[in-house]
Amino acid sequence: MNEPVPSLRLASWIQDSLVDGPGLRFTVFAQGCPHRCPGCHNPETQLPLGGVILPVTELFAIYERTKMHRGVTLSGGEPFFQAAAMADFAELVHARGDDVITYTGYVYEKLLLMAESDSDISRLLKASDLLIDGPFILARRSLSLPFRGSSNQRILPLSEAGDALAAEIPQAR
Repeated sequence: MNEPVPSLRLASWIQDSLVDGPGLRFTVFAQGCPHRCPGCHNPETQLPLGGVILPVTELFAIYERTKMHRGVTLSGGEPFFQAAAMADFAELVHARGDDVITYTGYVYEKLLLMAESDSDISRLLKASDLLIDGPFILARRSLSLPFRGSSNQRILPLSEAGDALAAEIPQAR
């Protein structure tokens, strides 16, 4: 019996982004976010309903059409809200030899605890080269921080590719 193809509920995607990490990136905006940060940059992505449901393989086919991408950025909404399908997508990106940046409203330490009982969260962490963690905090908002909205958010390399990405970001360390 064939296994069902995993799908993602997406708010949208941008095929050619220069503002979601170093290099030309394919950015995926997950639909659904439990954090509901006041002042959120993407409030339309917070509700778990809406958006479009797209099979992971179809999203990857869209990604593959442009050969100039350096990698993928998973944003939101909250990518860890759909950890299984996001991990499937990120693993396909890695198989192509490209890198993955993942934004999350969770802090890394919380994700590590969650990963102890959720293998999909563990898989998405392992498939993420660079993690930008932490909730957006309006009182700590900063327009001068590259690739972050507030000063509490951290840029955390999780692999050698993540180290290379972080090295290209001013103020990343």
